Amino acid sequence: MINTDICIIGAGPVGLFAVFEAGLLKMRCHLIDALPQVGGQLSEIYPQKPIYDIPGYPEVKAQDLVDNLMDQIKPFNPTFTLGERVDHLAKQEDGSFIVTTSDKTKIHAQVIVIAGGLGCFEPRKPVLENLEHFEGKGITYMVKNPETFRDKKVVLAGGGDSALDWAIYLSDVAEKVTLVHRNETFRGAPDSAAKVFDMANNGKIDLILSANLKQVSGNGVLNSVTLESKNKEEIKIDADYLIPLFGLSPKLGPIADWGLSIDKNAIEVDTTDYSTGVDRIYAIGDINTYPGKLKLILCGFHEAAIMMHSAFKYVYPDQKLSFKYTTVNGVNAF
Repeated sequence: MINTDICIIGAGPVGLFAVFEAGLLKMRCHLIDALPQVGGQLSEIYPQKPIYDIPGYPEVKAQDLVDNLMDQIKPFNPTFTLGERVDHLAKQEDGSFIVTTSDKTKIHAQVIVIAGGLGCFEPRKPVLENLEHFEGKGITYMVKNPETFRDKKVVLAGGGDSALDWAIYLSDVAEKVTLVHRNETFRGAPDSAAKVFDMANNGKIDLILSANLKQVSGNGVLNSVTLESKNKEEIKIDADYLIPLFGLSPKLGPIADWGLSIDKNAIEVDTTDYSTGVDRIYAIGDINTYPGKLKLILCGFHEAAIMMHSAFKYVYPDQKLSFKYTTVNGVNAF
């Protein structure tokens, strides 16, 4: 039995930052993740993807952000169970919980924090004949190492932030980048969309709008992608790689059976403290939902800070959370 104050389900960036916020309040954390390493989607799907909306970092690679978060929480000595899925949650008479994983690891905690991002997820795939034949042979759903695409012809498909960010990034790596989107406008950040349009106008990338993927072809490996425009015209593009970026299909897994209020695969929370309605269970990051929710890492960081102050009362029921200020050389400090 592993004993801890807070059990965090999900070791992505929000889960990791929650450890820091807990540590400031003298609370111990144990993290569980089904992936074999920390970092969540950042490490598993796009470790080299640049991120532009982290305060203090005009640009930071996903894996670098994870590494920095690990350095930040190191003084608080968190413990981890990786490569195991949470299977069962049992509430104890004193209000605490025992969590059991797929490998029968047991964790006893006063508070449960669900920071599982999108939960169990898999990429949304285009409906194309022979798609599976070319998976791993030119078709991939993530960019783990951009150097794989060095001097290659790359077709990206999608209209969200990932498609825009990778089009911008790979334009300096690949021989040719073609971005395909079924609509005239993008769902991603307006600034990124503006950069993509400028790059297309300057000939740095090819941008094809109002078109859908229709066919993939090759002899053992991918060598071309055929598109269909809204006028039903076919466009054939030479391609070494096709990267469909249509998002992820989330699945909550066993969490869905914990009596939480679920809306479209997301956990409804009270924004006062990001509690779930089940005593001592909180949800932060992309896995929660509330009016005005933005699925941004920095929003998850904010949620982690607020909820840990709420969780304090369960870990230290006889103590009141307060801060004492002193003056050091004329400057207020904790």
